[in-house]
Amino acid sequence: MSTMSPPPFFYGSADPHAELEEKLDDQPPKFSAPAHPSVHLLEKLRADESSAHPDRPPPYVHRDPHEQPTFTPESLAHPVHPVLYLPPLISALPSSSTAVDPAHPAALQQDQYPGRASPPAVLTTATRLPEIDPVSLSLHRALHYFQPLSEKYAATPYGEAFNWGELRLPEDEEREWYCVAFRSRRKEGSDGDGLYEADKKAHEEAVENGGLLMYWYGVPDPHTGLNLATCIWQSRAHAAAANARPHHIRAMRLARDAYAVYALERHVLRKEKGSTRVQVVAYEGGEVGW
Repeated sequence: MSTMSPPPFFYGSADPHAELEEKLDDQPPKFSAPAHPSVHLLEKLRADESSAHPDRPPPYVHRDPHEQPTFTPESLAHPVHPVLYLPPLISALPSSSTAVDPAHPAALQQDQYPGRASPPAVLTTATRLPEIDPVSLSLHRALHYFQPLSEKYAATPYGEAFNWGELRLPEDEEREWYCVAFRSRRKEGSDGDGLYEADKKAHEEAVENGGLLMYWYGVPDPHTGLNLATCIWQSRAHAAAANARPHHIRAMRLARDAYAVYALERHVLRKEKGSTRVQVVAYEGGEVGW
């Protein structure tokens, strides 16, 4: 997948959320910067459809691009327009892993998600993780169901923005993982082509380096321009090691001039023995995970 927001594979201030909202208060109410390739695609699709078929509703007006689309035989045979779908980007498992392929439904404990007719489709990286521990493998499977709770995720506290409460892991497992969130607003007129390509390489580099379980990104809010990307690591040490890699360094150099507003957050995702649920807690320093 080549259309991604710049990677949040680094550290930031512990509590930038209030500061970010204060900065946004001074910004104009409408957003016109070209912040994401999928936004360009969406605008083009709407313009093309309006010109060719003025009697049809424009695509994606009432559809969340993070919800898996459904199709009928008619819509598959005669699609009205392409469908934009932005699922979690899950790191591919090690080639030596004895686990089932994560893209296959059998890899998921679907009985823990009774409301789902089938496991959601996800994207996996071309590069494979070098290794993964058993508890992180359980989280890796659960993250196939990861999604935002509302379209206002970019302005919502991290622990409330996603369906953490729906993810399920085996009751006897316990562990912590390191999470980084990147809230941003692009500068108007900034050219992101080079940045997107650098980001793709930095992401694959991070997977190869080890520890990155998932990368998720949204699209800018059409009114505020605020966007959110997040990644989940097996440990803080893995995230720190990725910071020093060459593609990451290049991506960060390109990103410096691309944003009017950005803020980094660090969190801990915790799974305690005796519960099947995970919870997001504040990162308070020190190492996380292993």
